[in-house]
Amino acid sequence: MADLLPQKLRADARDNRDRLLEAARELFSERGLEVPMREIARRAEVGPATLYRRFPTKQDLIDAAFTDELHQCATIVHDGCADPDPWRGLCAVVRGITELNAHNQGFVDAFVTSYPGAVDFTAHRAGMLHALADLCRRAREAGALRPDIVLDDLILVLMAGRGLASAPPEIRPAAARRLSALALEAFRAAPAPAELPPPARVALVVLAERG
Repeated sequence: MADLLPQKLRADARDNRDRLLEAARELFSERGLEVPMREIARRAEVGPATLYRRFPTKQDLIDAAFTDELHQCATIVHDGCADPDPWRGLCAVVRGITELNAHNQGFVDAFVTSYPGAVDFTAHRAGMLHALADLCRRAREAGALRPDIVLDDLILVLMAGRGLASAPPEIRPAAARRLSALALEAFRAAPAPAELPPPARVALVVLAERG
């Protein structure tokens, strides 16, 4: 029993850290980097003392949240490329990156605007593009991806998905799923009618916009 207590404490600490980072990314995405630390702690459902114990300064939290965001992106691409079925891996990448961008792209944009030289994006992007190019090649060779689809088409879809960050938070998940499904049906070498996710009601959002 004595050994279980330290394990539980470590697990609780990891859970608190994950919740704080998730809350920070959500609030930074919604309202920018000026969100007060206490609001982040409240969203994560932890006390301010826990927040400051994990992240003594706001800059520490911002840096950790952005590093975690890049790690999530890299993990999605790595796991998709490691799938022995290249089409399944490509589908996982398109869905995963689109959902990630829809959820937190506002935070990424705010970070890059505030700290333009903080991260070597050239190296990060070059590694991702190289891996995705190889995944597309494998999917074409397997006969799953249309032969006229190139890496630029995949990047075009992922860039379009970034625009979902401007939609109201409550419709972003449905919009990301729908966009991914439509794109993948267009990419498929032998389209077979499949049931699409429920549509995202974005027309009503556009109608409600002013200006």
